[in-house]
Amino acid sequence: MTARRFWIRTFGCQMNEHDSERLAGLFSARGMEPAASADDADLVVFNTCCVRENADNKFYGHLGDLKALKRQRPDLQIAVGGCLAQKDRELIQRRAGHVDVVFGTHNLAHAVDLLERARLEGPVMEILEESEAFPSALPARRDVDHAAWVTIQIGCDNTCAFCIVPAVRGKEQSRRLGDIVREVEELAADGVSEITLLGQNVNSYGRDLGAGQYKPRFADLLRAVDAIPGIRRVRFTSPHPKDLRPETIAAMAECRSVCEHLHLPLQAGSDRTLARMHRGYTAERYLERLRAARAAIPDLAVTTDLIVGFPGETEDDFAATLAVVEGAGYDAAYTFVFSPRPGTEAAAWVDDFLPQAVTAERMRRLTAVVERSALARHEARVGRTEEVLVEGPSKKDATMTTGRTRQNKLVHFRAPGDGLRPGAFAEVTVDSAAPHFLRGSFVRKTADPARRVRIPVDAS
Repeated sequence: MTARRFWIRTFGCQMNEHDSERLAGLFSARGMEPAASADDADLVVFNTCCVRENADNKFYGHLGDLKALKRQRPDLQIAVGGCLAQKDRELIQRRAGHVDVVFGTHNLAHAVDLLERARLEGPVMEILEESEAFPSALPARRDVDHAAWVTIQIGCDNTCAFCIVPAVRGKEQSRRLGDIVREVEELAADGVSEITLLGQNVNSYGRDLGAGQYKPRFADLLRAVDAIPGIRRVRFTSPHPKDLRPETIAAMAECRSVCEHLHLPLQAGSDRTLARMHRGYTAERYLERLRAARAAIPDLAVTTDLIVGFPGETEDDFAATLAVVEGAGYDAAYTFVFSPRPGTEAAAWVDDFLPQAVTAERMRRLTAVVERSALARHEARVGRTEEVLVEGPSKKDATMTTGRTRQNKLVHFRAPGDGLRPGAFAEVTVDSAAPHFLRGSFVRKTADPARRVRIPVDAS
């Protein structure tokens, strides 16, 4: 490619972040280098999200900002990929004629070829309906050396009334267990000590694999990854409560490297609302599985997702959600106001949409309950000594260092005079707590960042 510098702006979830790493890997393999900003780039890529309306609006705003830059520099290439590209397709080029390439979630591997075509032929749009390969089959350029995402599954077979993901990510498809293990072994050899297994519903991993009586399950995958030397922490996101099986809980409890953190999206605590959402569980069944996980895994931290103002949500429905959230005692929660996504079932229930004033007031009440629970959970950790994986300087105070515990708690502390490199492990005594983080005092370094032992191979 004639373009030498690329800049990628990512919107949305960890899956999109991982896809952006793969795009960066493809560009780097062609001899390109990352730019510091769009102004410094020859190629700008937006990797988009469409789960909520504000993500759409934010993306189109940023895309509009590039119109003047494109006029000043006609050779600048602009590409749009990801979930919004899969959904909006031709609409993107109609709204923004300065876009050169539009590609969907299933054809990351074609991005470079599409850009070269656009340079010769003009604007190009290519949207595939099925993936030809898992994103992890492509090269990656990671932002950090010590942590990595690993795709184990793409797509989703659930029919949640509010969710656009099945429409833009396709049917559920599990990656072969051996391929996952091989990638994690390579990451460990490259100095990675923490991996996060990614899927739209990791608990259903493997049900589309295998022949005869043997089908690998998510619990089997956890055990296989746990056995890989060098991997000290394993995380995963996101599981579906209806598919959280006893064998998965047992594997979490038994595997040395699997962290004591479970993200278990509740979405709502009202059985009536859960049924309208097509979530496949009741509030009590959810709580039963949560209790089973906590009984099996000491010191388990639990986080969740919650939707406020789902169409038709009554005050009684919302009160039920507050009661379940209070009873569950979450460590943190991602709370969202319902956002209608064109193409989903709930988007058509316009007559049942709630006024903004109602949803705003309910969100305030829900946030208060969540933060009260989170603070109580964090205060219970004061005085304990925790091992953290160092991430680097704090974004708000460069004199402070940040790290995360196995429970995914963010800890701010002052490192010793010679500092701590990202990827190191250290013990920190927790001194104080806030709803979203902990503060602590450095005790000692327990491990340096893992050394890369991969032997370069000459492919010529």
